[in-house]
Amino acid sequence: MSWTAIRETSPSDLKSIVFPQVGQDRSQGTEATGGTGFRFILIHHAYPFVLRHDIIPAMTKENLLIIGSSERNPDLYYATRFAAPDPFVFVQIREKKYILISDLEIDRARKQARVHAVLSTTTLAGKFREKHKRHASLSDLVIFFLREKKVRHLTVPQDFPYLYALSLKRAGIRLDCHPGIFFKERAIKTPGEIRSVIQALRATENAARAAISLLKKATIRKNRLFYRNTPLTSESIRKLILAVLMEHDCAGENTIVSCGRHSVDPHHIGTGPLFANQPILFDIFPRNNKTLYYADFSRTVVKGKASPKLKKMFAAVKGGQAIAMRMIRPGVSGRAIHNAIQSYFERLGFRTGLQAGRMQGFFHSTGHGLGLEIHEPPRIGGGDDILKEGHLVTVEPGLYYKDAGGIRLEDLVLVTRTGCKNLTQFPKILEI
Repeated sequence: MSWTAIRETSPSDLKSIVFPQVGQDRSQGTEATGGTGFRFILIHHAYPFVLRHDIIPAMTKENLLIIGSSERNPDLYYATRFAAPDPFVFVQIREKKYILISDLEIDRARKQARVHAVLSTTTLAGKFREKHKRHASLSDLVIFFLREKKVRHLTVPQDFPYLYALSLKRAGIRLDCHPGIFFKERAIKTPGEIRSVIQALRATENAARAAISLLKKATIRKNRLFYRNTPLTSESIRKLILAVLMEHDCAGENTIVSCGRHSVDPHHIGTGPLFANQPILFDIFPRNNKTLYYADFSRTVVKGKASPKLKKMFAAVKGGQAIAMRMIRPGVSGRAIHNAIQSYFERLGFRTGLQAGRMQGFFHSTGHGLGLEIHEPPRIGGGDDILKEGHLVTVEPGLYYKDAGGIRLEDLVLVTRTGCKNLTQFPKILEI
């Protein structure tokens, strides 16, 4: 076995150095440290992998196991910072991080994944076949690797696949299930994560700006909105929003553009024609395709004249947002903020409850955390979540009544040491 050390500079500066066999661990290859600026590639007949010097430190001393696609599993991406569409295996053993992955992705994983070792499932399968004289399933390879590492106890996320859990249990490996977000540290955002969210938020604001600018130019015919003789619909405005998001390398899904009676249902995506003098509610929550971080944003506008009740509702929702902004700071409970807004609405005469056979008023939470998922802890609602410095939370009170429509305004704020900072820059204007 030999070590090849490659200085990560320009191709013309590549240098190869052979190191002695120091600190050999036959189960995974050899480990050692070298001079600054070197990346060590271990060439081993069993486990070729790359030693990385930019690894995210282990967040717990527990042995951990995640199997899935990191493009869809935020905990897996958080642990590895490697995005892949197909499932792979992440294992943390005694604070060291490993990836077991197919040859299709192994070269990219070695360059990008922030783990201690990237192992080839093809190489593992060859060793397994040599020992057991049969082909290996992914469960077989995981069990084979864990036995070589003498691991008999792991913690897995709450959505860990049942088939793999059953196979591991039959192999005598004990699994503990961790409820909720697997890495609690995800709730406290790093400066890099905040920048990623802001990047997605600015793309969102650009998309909203394009949509509302078009509505401003629209003409009104028989209470319907037209642009250059073409009727405007929820669908056409949504397509415009999605196109602008794509220009900023973001993907929107289930973007809400709801008008009139549809806006009374907070999550109605919106269909059909857009009308004058009625609320048009936007809720845009895209994910950046490169960073995988989300933004979340809502505004409500009226093309034409808003009814007196709509104007009062809009002012009340803005006032509710202001209450939240004043209250948000470390140590404050989400429930206290939510209850304060509910009481404020009640004092203004906006009651919440079952009316005319459906819920009306303010019947959703005030906000939620976000990051690698659109909905993350903490919640600003009826639960017991306590805000901490570094939390990113939405502030999105709303009022919904059948005789007027729905109003929702949503900003994204960062909890700071002394209060909060509003990251959203888009204005709040009802009539356009």
